[in-house]
Amino acid sequence: MSQAVAPHPSRARIGRPIGKVIFSTLYRGTALHADRVPRTGPVILVANHAAFLDGPLVFGLAPRPVSFLVKQEAFSGFWGWTIRNVGQIPIDRSVGDRAALASSSAVLEAGGAVGIFPEGNRGDGEVHEINHGAAWIALRTDAQIVPVAVSGTRVPGASKDDWPAFRSRLVVDFGDPFRLVTEAGVPGRDRLRLASDQLREALASHVRRSRVENGPSTDVH
Repeated sequence: MSQAVAPHPSRARIGRPIGKVIFSTLYRGTALHADRVPRTGPVILVANHAAFLDGPLVFGLAPRPVSFLVKQEAFSGFWGWTIRNVGQIPIDRSVGDRAALASSSAVLEAGGAVGIFPEGNRGDGEVHEINHGAAWIALRTDAQIVPVAVSGTRVPGASKDDWPAFRSRLVVDFGDPFRLVTEAGVPGRDRLRLASDQLREALASHVRRSRVENGPSTDVH
């Protein structure tokens, strides 16, 4: 299990310009409705997950510094050194990593922003199922949640490990912020389950809406 150490907010601020450069040169990254993301206070960005570039893309185009929960296997070699030093948080997905959840909560309690892919693993990005971690953190910290729809990072027919062609259009579409609402008196496990269902439906609905409004995003020029 990872050690509960919250990254300093300045690390995420240092990394954002790098992401912006990458997604304005190697790719044509576009952030839609960034004004919907609260600029201050605790915020959790929850995004769909279909390809490797999802995390770097949201991190680079978000309107404020974000510390993402990233699988601990990624924290090795040069890439691991890089993401650790831009404020990302390792999580052991094989267990209920309370240390990672505590680190995320500490970031939020300090007024920062945390990014989570609640699906856990890369899939088709349609958000069929999610883990309970994002809802648990949101309920604990009363943070606002912003659903994020990512598209273009996975070309239709390609595998989850394939990368889009250079200069492809990649889109990050930010939804309206909300807070989880649960009824008083509901037992803890049921409360978490209901909150997770609410979060999943909000994210899945936003992804569907974004794809209808924005259309294909893998064109290359």
